Amino acid sequence: MTSTGHGGTDLGRRIREHREKANLSTEEAAAGAGMATSYLTYLETSPDASPTPAAVARLASSLGTTVHAITGVGMDLPPGRQPLEGCPVLEVLSVAECRAFLDDGGVGRFLFSEARGPVAVPVNFAMFGDDIVFLTTADMAASAADGRETVSFEVDHLDEALAEGWSVLASGHAHTVTGAGELAEAASLHITPWAGGTRDTYVRLVPAVLTGRRIRASG
Repeated sequence: MTSTGHGGTDLGRRIREHREKANLSTEEAAAGAGMATSYLTYLETSPDASPTPAAVARLASSLGTTVHAITGVGMDLPPGRQPLEGCPVLEVLSVAECRAFLDDGGVGRFLFSEARGPVAVPVNFAMFGDDIVFLTTADMAASAADGRETVSFEVDHLDEALAEGWSVLASGHAHTVTGAGELAEAASLHITPWAGGTRDTYVRLVPAVLTGRRIRASG
């Protein structure tokens, strides 16, 4: 499951939002689903929750919704294809909220300009304090980070089942990590690139500007 940036998973967030929409307490929803209140709390908050199909079906019935709405079936469709319920609201995130969404790390896009125009490269990243650190090839680090005045880093997440999502954009200066102390700090983050191959060069981006937006279903 994908982390939401505030604990739990998308599944847990869907359960919680459908429960709140139905005006049910945790105790009431759990009783209707024939499960312990502590287990429903676990489903809503744990990053490791993995309920059985039968438990999800009982919970969907208790919340007056469908299994598809809770589990996010249809996530393989291109973004924006799911029908909307109500009128989504666009919110501007504070700097603190942006940092909270970045804290868990994951996959983001390193943005810089080349002769052909803007380029976005997906990379696995982690946070070191307020700075963004990712692992890449030496060639990419030299051409995309060092010597450039400003680069950006974008992270987003979309929950198609709820027609909700967020995006955060950090802009600032990036440099290749070379000092022994800084290299040790970067290595302690245990970043593992999904792309595999030889990626042995750390890049550290120090954000000067941090902005974000979130879209949420109204009501």
